[in-house]
Amino acid sequence: MSRRRDLFRPRTWLVAAGAVLLAAAVVWGPFRLPGERPGGAAGGQAGNAGRAVDAVGERDSNAFYEIFVRAFRDSDGDGIGDLNGITEKLDYVRDMGFAGIWLTPIHPSPSDHGYDVTDYYAIHPDFGTMEDFERLVREAHARNIRVILDLVANHTSSRHPWFLEASRNPDSPKRDWYVWADENTNLSAAGAVGGRAWHPAAAGHYLGIFWEGMPDLNPDNPEVLEEMIRIARFWLEKGVDGFRLDAAKHLYENFPHETGKPAVAEKNAAWWRAFRAGLEEVRPDVYLVGEVWDAPSVIGPFLDGAFDAAFNFDLAGRLVAMAKSGEAVDIGHAVSRIHAYYDRVSGGAFEDAVFLSNHDQNRVMSQLGGHPGRAKAAAALLLTMPGKAYVYYGEEIGMEGMKPDENLRRPMRWEIAEAQAADPDSLLNRYRTLIHWRKKEPALAGGGIASHATGNDRVASYWRIRGDERLLVLVNLSAETERVPVGEDAAGLDIALATSTDVRLSDGVAELPPFEAAVLK
Repeated sequence: MSRRRDLFRPRTWLVAAGAVLLAAAVVWGPFRLPGERPGGAAGGQAGNAGRAVDAVGERDSNAFYEIFVRAFRDSDGDGIGDLNGITEKLDYVRDMGFAGIWLTPIHPSPSDHGYDVTDYYAIHPDFGTMEDFERLVREAHARNIRVILDLVANHTSSRHPWFLEASRNPDSPKRDWYVWADENTNLSAAGAVGGRAWHPAAAGHYLGIFWEGMPDLNPDNPEVLEEMIRIARFWLEKGVDGFRLDAAKHLYENFPHETGKPAVAEKNAAWWRAFRAGLEEVRPDVYLVGEVWDAPSVIGPFLDGAFDAAFNFDLAGRLVAMAKSGEAVDIGHAVSRIHAYYDRVSGGAFEDAVFLSNHDQNRVMSQLGGHPGRAKAAAALLLTMPGKAYVYYGEEIGMEGMKPDENLRRPMRWEIAEAQAADPDSLLNRYRTLIHWRKKEPALAGGGIASHATGNDRVASYWRIRGDERLLVLVNLSAETERVPVGEDAAGLDIALATSTDVRLSDGVAELPPFEAAVLK
């Protein structure tokens, strides 16, 4: 049984715009985004970025903390992180300055990672009970910490009752909840992420682009959409504030020939728009951030009425590369151009989701060769970028880990966190300082970014802009003290924030010790 007819018709104007953008292959190269005038654009952010700042004294850092639940905090001594362990550490999260937490999957699953779900309405017994979860949400909200959950709508576990029924009985009502090969299917075809796309079951071959344990759901079946809306509403009623949507582009991007196609991106976005509409009926301010591991050209359509934000994988790689090499690029210009495009396709209702690494990527400290100074510079770059900033647990204490995945998800080292908390010059305290900068300065937590040049490629510099306010960010990427002229456009500014008391500004020249950062205002 092949997929049913499409439920959603792509809007041709957006497909055309995406096609133009896809023709420019290099994100950071000298191409022009759709509708961009010569000379580039200084972008801003709208939409949920405006939620980042409330009344003075209650400012939101607009920074979230990703928690891999199994590895974070064990409250009962069984060697497995759990929900009560997270609740125990909410004061740590609050004191770091985080405004929210993202929990990786909490549902029953046969895998340690949890992205192959067997029951979307339950809590994994390793993690606790529904009462534990409800208490976690209450305690988080009492500390002004929002909670978002991972939601996997692209596939289930091969052990999910839906799939067990569908795979054994071709006449099952659940059969068309999944995607099945027909007589014309090439059963040896590769999937979009590599490996075989089709896998044998008791009655036919099913699509599972990630692996055989994750059969793909059928997005063209309206019952699947209705069920995913029902699942998300269930958790919204439990008090969660939104969702991180896993593998969001792979609802329809299943094979190599579908990768990067504007029409496929629009089909994905249309499905997610319908999903969002179903959630907004019960929670108008629901927050949705998508995992769309792709270029801005593919991300753009998702920001048109589907997601508030999508993770900026290209920027993550660029920030880590800058910290590793010690060489700055014009990040303000590059990001502002992308944001100008997002602003157009979203009607001004978008927010970036910036990060350095996550549970699927080599840890930052390992990428930086274990160098604490470069890790501090990377943190400064991240936490002065526009958008909601995400920090993967353990990055703030310099945990290391390279693939395979289990090395990226080792238990949080609380003894290291405790030791670093007592050291004013530690990486943990640098993260805390930078996150609190975002609480102090509205233009860091929300707003736009623009280019600034110092003539020194060892110092990253860019403007952060919110309304009439302009902040100049300087980050020394080198192991030497750097002196940089701030330029005539920064005349009259003073040091507002600095990571070291040794940062100086005199006669229009800033002096930054190794790996230190400053904000001029």
